[in-house]
Amino acid sequence: MEAEIISLIIGMAALTFFARFASAMILRRVNTSEKWNALMIYIPITVFTTIIAPALLMPKERLDVSIQNEYLVAGLVSFFFAYKTKNLGGTVIIGISVILLLRFAFGL
Repeated sequence: MEAEIISLIIGMAALTFFARFASAMILRRVNTSEKWNALMIYIPITVFTTIIAPALLMPKERLDVSIQNEYLVAGLVSFFFAYKTKNLGGTVIIGISVILLLRFAFGL
């Protein structure tokens, strides 16, 4: 069982590497417009948002935009902290601290 899992992880890593490597080699030879390049910089934040938004807004598989949604509260506090400080480590610590505070101090 363990050898199977390790083989799967190695296989997935190799597949990911070769897919990215191949696309980088192909796109390196293609001339793209400035407009296309300007649009491409928004892809990482778009992907990040599609991963994070459901976790913040639907923690129990239903829409919850109330103050009782600890994930949304921690996400908003973390967002504003990150916006003001641009400090990734501090943002992570603030987010975790807010979740712990809400869970243990307020019982949410």
